[in-house]
Amino acid sequence: MSSRIPSLNWLRVFEAAARTESFARAAAQLNMSAAAVSQQVKALETRLGTPLFHRHAHSVTLTEAGRAYLPSVQQSLLMLETATTGLFGETREQRLFVQSVLLFAHGILASGLTAFQAAYPQINLSLSTGNQMADFSNRFTDLQIVFGNPTLFSTESDELLRERLYPMAPPEVADQIRQPQDLFRFTLIEVSTHRAGWPHLFQQLRLPAGQARYFFADNSLMAAELSASGGGIALARAPASDRIMKLSGLVPCLPDIDVPGQEAYHLIYQSRSALRPAAKAFRDWIIDYSAAVQTR
Repeated sequence: MSSRIPSLNWLRVFEAAARTESFARAAAQLNMSAAAVSQQVKALETRLGTPLFHRHAHSVTLTEAGRAYLPSVQQSLLMLETATTGLFGETREQRLFVQSVLLFAHGILASGLTAFQAAYPQINLSLSTGNQMADFSNRFTDLQIVFGNPTLFSTESDELLRERLYPMAPPEVADQIRQPQDLFRFTLIEVSTHRAGWPHLFQQLRLPAGQARYFFADNSLMAAELSASGGGIALARAPASDRIMKLSGLVPCLPDIDVPGQEAYHLIYQSRSALRPAAKAFRDWIIDYSAAVQTR
């Protein structure tokens, strides 16, 4: 009886190419040539009867079919790895899939992962990012770091980090703001994916928010760059936004203003007891690391 289940090697090659978004980088990881990776991906696409990648000059991106197929492939490969480890002993490398909100990955994780990898050299970590709730709903991961209500995403969670809000702008703009009311003279850049923003800040300062002019962005990295380009005043979400604010050359407008946010970053997963050893190690590390960041 014929089967449509593809070659396991084709699936390994597909997963590596999807994760690295490059046939060349996948080839380096798999100790193959880029041409061989391309040939095996093409064989898989022929077998399935649909393209899985869009080919670009120096990279590849998944098609809609490829994005839909990837979580099942990753989960299946991981199940095989876990079963093999359980029956025949530890493998040299342990795979770990983590997905994080973009601002947390950029401002918190990036500076700490070197230490994690030094402490756990046997763990091969794959980190991806998202920003909207939909980004976290159709992807296989061991652990996810989300912002907001964790029960919307999963059944179990750990709070990692809370945020503080204050206005940031280029120095020449910040110098013009002597009192909170001066903020209304400028466009205020609001991040639409956060529940606590400028209206929350104004409520805490007992200022009438109706005077404000807003420009909406969907993430704090874009808000910082817009502010640096003269597009208005951004709202810091410390400490996760500290790095991008510094890189963008922004400074606090009113140093005395520092308002607690309403939400937090959470590590989420389906069951703590079901976490694989690599995921348990990362959970322990990120909880301790986040606590240290929060107290800086």
